[in-house]
Amino acid sequence: MFWLGIAILGGMLSKKPDFVITNMVASASLGLELDLYALASKIPEIEYEPEQFPGAILKFKDPDPKASLLLFKNGKVVCVGCKKREMIEKTIQKTIKMLTPYAKRITKTKKPKIEITNIVASANLHLELDLYKIAYKIPDVEYEPEQFPGAILKFRNPKASLLLFKNGKVICAGARNEKEIKQSLAKAKRLLKPYAEKPSRR
Repeated sequence: MFWLGIAILGGMLSKKPDFVITNMVASASLGLELDLYALASKIPEIEYEPEQFPGAILKFKDPDPKASLLLFKNGKVVCVGCKKREMIEKTIQKTIKMLTPYAKRITKTKKPKIEITNIVASANLHLELDLYKIAYKIPDVEYEPEQFPGAILKFRNPKASLLLFKNGKVICAGARNEKEIKQSLAKAKRLLKPYAEKPSRR
């Protein structure tokens, strides 16, 4: 029992930051030439106000998938709101099926190549952070508590930004895959640990 207790304690002390993906941003080309005015007039889920923005917005309100897409005339799209690549692929295929009957021209029939450009994840570093000290000691940290309660830590490699809170909770944005998220969180924990007030129990 003694060694089991030591093993459990050691695991708690060396606990790695865990994370949950909350949003993925991806771009793709549908292989369609689109008339955004016609789409907005025929499909209720599409909004188009060209005087405000050159793209139309397609919103899927169903939970499967619950996502939004920016649509452009050349068939390029930006998809937001999905939490898994499989869901992005499903959303893109559903969009192609919906828009093809109204397309001005079909330019490609191959399966679209999807590029994930940004992943947002929430995580816990399991540290109580002194944000004032961190902002003072670490050059790549911005902290203006009168404007926002969190500090911003920016990494160049991997390219990511972390929103830091006192209780050790963080929001990571800018990574393109889970490996980069893990690298960013591990790097952040190593960097911030000397400035932690105490391990967080949350």
